[in-house]
This record gives sequence, structure tokens and C-alpha cells, in this order.
Amino acid sequence: MAVVRPPPVAAGTQPRSGPAMMEAVDEIMRTYRSLPARPSVDDVEAAEAVIRAAEAEEEARLDELERTEKLPDLPDELFHVLQEVRRSAARLRAEEQRREALRVVDLEERFRVLDELIQRASRLVSPDGGVSAGRAPDGEVPVRLRLADGRPEGKRGISDANLVKREDEMEKKAPLREATKALARSSSLKSGMTVFADGSAEKFSLIKLAGLIESSAKSEAQILDLQGKLMDQIEWLPLSLGKLTSITELNLSENQIMALPSNIGSLRSLTKLDLHSNKLINLPDSLGELSRLTELDVHANSLKSLPASFGNLTSLVSLDLGSNLLSVLPDSLGNLTNLRRLDVETNELEELPYTIGSCSSLAELRLDFNQLRALPEAMGKLQSLQVLTLHYNRIKGLPTTMASLVELKELDVSFNELESIPESLCFATNLVKLRVGNNFADLTSLPRSIGNLEMLEELDISNDQIRTLPNSFRLLSRLRVFQAEGTPLEVPPRMWSSSEQRYVRGGTVHGRSGGAQGGAASPSAERKKGLWFWLCSLFLPRRDGGDSTKA
Repeated sequence: MAVVRPPPVAAGTQPRSGPAMMEAVDEIMRTYRSLPARPSVDDVEAAEAVIRAAEAEEEARLDELERTEKLPDLPDELFHVLQEVRRSAARLRAEEQRREALRVVDLEERFRVLDELIQRASRLVSPDGGVSAGRAPDGEVPVRLRLADGRPEGKRGISDANLVKREDEMEKKAPLREATKALARSSSLKSGMTVFADGSAEKFSLIKLAGLIESSAKSEAQILDLQGKLMDQIEWLPLSLGKLTSITELNLSENQIMALPSNIGSLRSLTKLDLHSNKLINLPDSLGELSRLTELDVHANSLKSLPASFGNLTSLVSLDLGSNLLSVLPDSLGNLTNLRRLDVETNELEELPYTIGSCSSLAELRLDFNQLRALPEAMGKLQSLQVLTLHYNRIKGLPTTMASLVELKELDVSFNELESIPESLCFATNLVKLRVGNNFADLTSLPRSIGNLEMLEELDISNDQIRTLPNSFRLLSRLRVFQAEGTPLEVPPRMWSSSEQRYVRGGTVHGRSGGAQGGAASPSAERKKGLWFWLCSLFLPRRDGGDSTKA
């Protein structure tokens, strides 16, 4: 039996719309609409960034393991097993980081295959790649594929099936985009955009972080706050962080970050960087490229050294290096001539670089809880210095150049091994607070010219071995707080007028004539206890004609 074939369709004409064709087209579009949401361009870029970061982290970890040396008392075979366990753990961690990103990339690849199939269908329905605006031959309406939102395709046909799903994304967001929207909010700041974490309980996974970075980069965000917002598994940041070229403030504090990406220096607009309370063990050399950085906080990490490029951060105004493992500071620190506040407390410093004297703008220097034995003579160059704290160190003496610190208002050298206070310190006449207590058996006297410190309001000599006060002590007319607990002070000098005397017991200034306020014990009772805490300030004008009152 002869087979009757349909006549060939002439070139340039539209195929007529039979029921089977309409049904096939309808099923194609219905199937497309039923698929999961297609990843956006940002989603795919974020996933690819995560994969690159995970691979870089894995490679770095494996290289580090290759450099690990065996301990002398560890058997070779056991060391080999240990190394294999470490390698397996590094690979597993990287695989876990890549898993979600690989799913996104695989999903996008499958949609590309569907794109090609729909393009083929489009060509079969509309061989010329489009549908004429006029009527088809014989007045029949040609078959038209419709976009995912139901609109007729018009003249374009479906030559680019990417547009099908891209149009639909306005109503059917990708999961990553929705998660980013839920975890961050945007608001205007000056001419740019500000992005903040919204305080929800959920934390960013690596791929969500990469997605936020991509969207922040494209929106030219100026502030990104991720304080405590990263999942604990995130120890390395994706290289895509370098795309945030418009960011001025970046907060990554209170996470578990162990390393910054090597391209951190690309954030050329950055003025404030907060990395405190992480697990950083080093800082990349590229950090020195952040020429606009004015505030850097890396306290509470595990830093053992600073990069050589650190001195390039010449715009720094505030630097917090506290609670790390630093044993030295680089000589390039002296390049930071705009630095006003430096905090290096709770480290392992044994000395300061001589170049610190070049930090001419420094107003506050905190060096508590270190292993310092002395200060360099260059300290005298810090003529803007107002606050210097050094408690809990091993300092035996202060440099004679302290006389040049004409702006110094607060000096704390308590809990050291201080043997003497140089007379030159008494030229720092703006000093308001002086704490030299708890130097125990080492400190036995105060400088003879201490009376020159006419602005002094607080003095602490607790738990020292000072027995007598210098005669010039009477000139400290502004002294309001005096702490001498545990210090064996003897009776004040005889030439002091008893009618004008004031003495201190337990850190409180009391009037001598008429007794101390609050029922002070008599001098004889104090002698029986073996405690004489006397402070005499002679010839002070009475303010109200009565007894001196508690300061």
C-alpha cells in the first residue's frame, strides 16, 4: 500500500498548526515550567567561585602537610598514618565545601541542554527563527511558542531559550538569591549601597557567602557586615572577595576564618576592616595594598607575625593587635605616621622597635600583658602621646626621654619590676594619672621632684616598698585619689603643719584635723595594725573654712 506523505513545506512559509503539533508544543512548555528554578547568573558565578576557593584551600592544606616535619620520638609508620589521616580530612573538607556549588553548576549545565532542545523545537515550529506579524497562508494562525510567563514570543521566537527562564525568575527566584535576600538587606549610603546581615539565626554557608559577595559587588555595596554570620565550617574566604572594589567597611569578626584570600589588596576603597575574634594565623602581603585603610582590628586571633608590607598602611589611624601571639613588631611600623591609637596588649613582645618613635601622631599606646623588659629611648619622640599603659610586663626602668612627653596624661607601669622612676618624668607636667603600684620589693622611692606634676589627680603606689614621701609631695594640690594599700609608709615629715594635714587610708583622702570622714580609725590604731597610709598636702587653701572633705 502506497504511503501518502505530506507535501514539503516551501521555504519561507509557516507550518500549519495541527493538533499534534499544538499538543507537543504545549507539553514542551508545560514541562519546562515544572522544572526547578534555574540558577541565576549570580548563582552560577558564586558556585564557580566556591569551587575555585575550595580547590585552592585543599591545595594549600596539602602543601602545608608536605612541609610538616616528624617529631623525633614519633615512629615513622605512625607518622605516615597520621599524615594520611590529615590528607583525607583535607580532601573531605574540600569535597564538602564543593558539594552544594557542584549541584548548582550541574543544574545549570542541564538547563543548557534543555536550552538546545527548545531551540530545536523552535526551529521546527518556526524554520525562519521567528513568526511574522501578519497572518499565515490560508488565514491559519501559525504555532507560536510562548515564554514562561505566558506572553507570546512575538517576532523573536525562542532563539535564545535562556530568556525563557530568565524572564520567569522575577516570580520564581533561585534558592541562593532568596537566601541572600533573607540574610541581608540593602539601604542607600551616600552614592552607593549598604548591605548588612539581618540578625537572623541562620548563618551563611560558603555558597551563600559567595552569592552575597557577587550581588554586593554588582550593586557596588559600600558596607558589608558579616559579624558572626558565617558557618563554623568556613575557614577560608572565596577569591571572589576581591570583587568588592567599592566596599569601604568590611566586618568579618567573630567567625572561624583562618586565612584571608591573597587578593584582599583589591579592595582599594576599604577604610575599615574588622577581623577580630577569628583564627587567623597570618595576614597576606597584599594587605599592604589597602592604602586607604584607616582602622584595622585583628585582636583575638593567632597571629605570630605581621607581613613586611604592613608599613605601607600609611593611612592607618587605629590599629588593634591585642590578644595574639606576636613576639616582635616590624620596623616598618615607623611608617605609620598617621597612627593615633595602637593596642598590642596580651601578646609576647619582649621589645619595641626603635622606629616606633617615628609614629609622630600616636596619642594612645597600650602594651599591657607582654614580656617587655625596657622601652626604647625613641619613646621620647612621641610628643603627641597622651596614654601609655604597660601593666603586667617585666620593665625595670623607664627611659630618661620621658621628659619629652609633654602631652602625657596617663601612665600605668603597675605590676612590673620597676626599680626607680626617673626624675625626668616629673617634666611631663600634664600627667593626671600615675600608676606605679604592685612593683613589690623593687620600687622603694618616688622621684624627689614629683611635686612638679601639678596636674596629678590620681596616684597609685600600692604594694611597693616606699617608706617615705619626698618633701615636694606637698605641692600636689590637685591630688584626689591616692592608693597606698600594702605600702609601709612611715609618719609624714615633721615640718608639715598638722592643722593642714590630710592623710589617706585605703585609697581615700581624709581630713587630718577633726578626723577622717566615716569614722576613721585613730593613728594609734593604725600603728597597732602596722599600717600607716599617710598623705600630707601642706599649705593648701581651705575651700570652705572647715575640715578637708573627702575628695
